[in-house]
Amino acid sequence: MGPPDGDLAMKAVAKTIRAKGALEVIDREQPTPGPRDALVRVAYAGLCGSDAGIYKWKSAFERMELPCIIGHEYTGEVVATGPEVARVSAGDRVVERPIRSCGHCHQCQVTNECVCQQASITGVDHDGAFAGYLTVPERQLQTVPSGLPSRHAAIAEPVSIATRAVTVNSRVRPADEVLVAGPGPIGLFTAQVARAQGGHVTVAGVDRDASHRLPVAAALGFETVNVERDGLGEDDETGGFAVVFDTTGHPSGLTLAADAVRNGGQLVIVGQTGETSMAYSPLVRAEIDLQCSYGSVWEDVDRSLRLLAAGTVDPEPLLDDQFSLTSPATAFEAFLSGETVKPLFDASELRD
Repeated sequence: MGPPDGDLAMKAVAKTIRAKGALEVIDREQPTPGPRDALVRVAYAGLCGSDAGIYKWKSAFERMELPCIIGHEYTGEVVATGPEVARVSAGDRVVERPIRSCGHCHQCQVTNECVCQQASITGVDHDGAFAGYLTVPERQLQTVPSGLPSRHAAIAEPVSIATRAVTVNSRVRPADEVLVAGPGPIGLFTAQVARAQGGHVTVAGVDRDASHRLPVAAALGFETVNVERDGLGEDDETGGFAVVFDTTGHPSGLTLAADAVRNGGQLVIVGQTGETSMAYSPLVRAEIDLQCSYGSVWEDVDRSLRLLAAGTVDPEPLLDDQFSLTSPATAFEAFLSGETVKPLFDASELRD
C-alpha cells in the first residue's frame, strides 16, 4: 500500500550541532517506505535518558551524523507499507524495538539481537520518532493490544528494558529484599516488575530526587530512601539486599549498589554509568553475581505490552504531558534536573 495523499511535509526535532543543547525544530519531507518498511504516523513519544545524553552531547553519541531526528520511545499508526510487508497493515497501532539488528550475526541467530554486533539505533544512527512520521523495517514492529491506550503503549520500550532486567537477567524471587538505585523511568519500571515477581522493593535516590521522583515512587507504594540524607541501613540478619539494580546511569550508582548487596547476592547493572572506579576484591570475596542488562528483544516487548495492558505496571504517575516538541529544551532541562520523570509528547503538533 502506497503513502497517503497530502501532508507530505512535516516537522521534526533534530540534533543539529555537536554541542550541548542544539535541538532544533526542522522541516522535512514525509519519508517514503521501502519494500519491507512501514510508514508510521507517530502518536506519542517519550523522552529517554539516552535522548538526554544526546542533548548533553555525551561522547557515546559522537558517531551520529547530523542533523539527525532523535527519539525512539513511541507508538503510532501504520499508514502505508512497502510491497513486501505482510505482517502489519494500515490502521495497526505499533511500537518499535529501536535496536535494529543485522539478523545474521551469532547474537541474532541465538535470538539475542539486542546485543547484535552490527546493531543500529533509532534516533541515533538514523532518524527517529520526534517527528510526524518515520519509516520502520517491518521486522522491528510489534502491534499494540486493543485495550491499551496509545499514551501508555508509547513507553513499552523502557518497560521492556525493565522487564528484561528483572525477568531474564535477575534472580528476583518471592519475598526477596530488592533495592532499585535510581528513581528515574527505568528505575520505577524495574521496581514495578520486580514487585510483580514477588520482591519486597525499596527505591533509593539522592537529594535531587527528593522533591519529585522519590514521592512518585512512594505514591506507587514503594519504600523509599534518600541515601544522601539518610544513608542506606543494613539488614542485621542478612547483611544487605538479595538483588540490587543500578539504574542510575551515574558513576556513584555502582558503588552504592556494591555496598548495598548482601554476600552471595546479585548486582544487576542497567544504567550506563560511564567511567568509575571501585574495589572489586570485596565483590569476589562475597561471591557477588555481577550481571549487566541492555535493551530488549521481541519477547521482552511482548511482556511489557501485556504488563501495561493488565495494569501490573502503572505508567500514569510517571507520565508528564505538559511539554511540547515545538520547544523541546524545556522538557530536556526539566528531565535533567529531576523535576519530571517521563515527559510524553503528543506528536500530532508536528503535523499541524
